[in-house]
Amino acid sequence: MLKLRLKRIGRKRSPSYRLVVMENTFRRDGRPIEEVGYYNPISKESHFEIEKIQKWLRHGAKPTKVVSSLLKKAEIIS
Repeated sequence: MLKLRLKRIGRKRSPSYRLVVMENTFRRDGRPIEEVGYYNPISKESHFEIEKIQKWLRHGAKPTKVVSSLLKKAEIIS
């Protein structure tokens, strides 16, 4: 099953995340199918590629709870 989820990058105690599309059986920091955005929780900065996210949602990818709330805040999904 395809999931839209966060992949952790950055240093120790300085997390940053990439929004990626990957199989739910892959490791959290494993190789994604496609990267579709990023989110920095410290500076609250985020950037999402809306067309790619909507394409993957149409193809059946399901967002995790955290990703779903981020996309709702960005008004990408309702």
